[in-house]
Amino acid sequence: MNVKRWVAIGIAALLLVVSIGFQTLFSVINSNFTDALDTATGGSYMGEEIIEDGDMMKRIAVVKVEGTIQDTGEESSLLASGTYNHTALLEQLEQAGMDETVGGVVIEVNSPGGGVVESAEIHDKVVEIQEEYGKPVYVSMGNTAASGGYYLSASANKIVAHPATLTGSIGVIMSSLNYAELADKIGIKEEVIKSAEHKDIMSGARDMTDEERDILQSIIDDMYADFVQVIVDGRNMPEEKVRELGDGRVYSGKQAMENGLVDDLGDLEDTIAMMKEEQGLDGAEVFEYTGDGFGMGSFWATAAEGLFVSDSDLLGIKELMGKSNSPAAMYLYTE
Repeated sequence: MNVKRWVAIGIAALLLVVSIGFQTLFSVINSNFTDALDTATGGSYMGEEIIEDGDMMKRIAVVKVEGTIQDTGEESSLLASGTYNHTALLEQLEQAGMDETVGGVVIEVNSPGGGVVESAEIHDKVVEIQEEYGKPVYVSMGNTAASGGYYLSASANKIVAHPATLTGSIGVIMSSLNYAELADKIGIKEEVIKSAEHKDIMSGARDMTDEERDILQSIIDDMYADFVQVIVDGRNMPEEKVRELGDGRVYSGKQAMENGLVDDLGDLEDTIAMMKEEQGLDGAEVFEYTGDGFGMGSFWATAAEGLFVSDSDLLGIKELMGKSNSPAAMYLYTE
């Protein structure tokens, strides 16, 4: 690594420390102001950006699912800004359901999927908005809406994909690296003290046993069965057909429509127009949530990235600061 890169990383690290201080200060200010707004409005304050002017008493909320669906436990910060935020997404869906001025929700999905639990939580929110609040939910698929991205979409009232959308990838995957042979060659040996035979299942330091493979396969099969059932219920499709389509492959938006996985072809604008026409929301205001009410984390992140380091540098530092390598079952499309 050259001197310039080390200097860039050092500056970024310093900037992180400064950012944490500012984030703490602004979080206190924001918290006090938000509490005041909550008291005044009787609800949770959340920033909004108007996409299309219209009737403010019958509105369409656009909620974005962007990136890998995974709850990293991170709040908005210098390094987390602009990345997928699971907590914020669930809060936006909850707010859209509770807001009496919102007559319908459009979820814009551009995601290869992600965690099994996280995908299920979003799907459950979609069902809640429909059943508890009686509001229609449409999905607009972007470049990719695969695996978990399709799972969360399956129960929507209508799914609209672009003809070139990559969707499907119905299935579950769990993987890890086996470095046992490499460790032997370079003289590295992992010493493990465990309470039971399978405590180090999927360890990369040794080969997996047949029994362990069967254990994990049974878990994957259970999760896959849940995925299938979500589509059976959401798309009113026979289980045999879902399993036939759900062999892990991806489909273009056009192929997905031919196979009954989506309802129509178009983009976000088309999806909003369809909701207006079909749900009696002509003339509705269209808006999207902006996360927090002030976006200070986003401001500092943008300034830092533009002045000091590239996106790749920031991502590299983030990974160095601690990324879990534990294998997990995922509803995820991988290339």
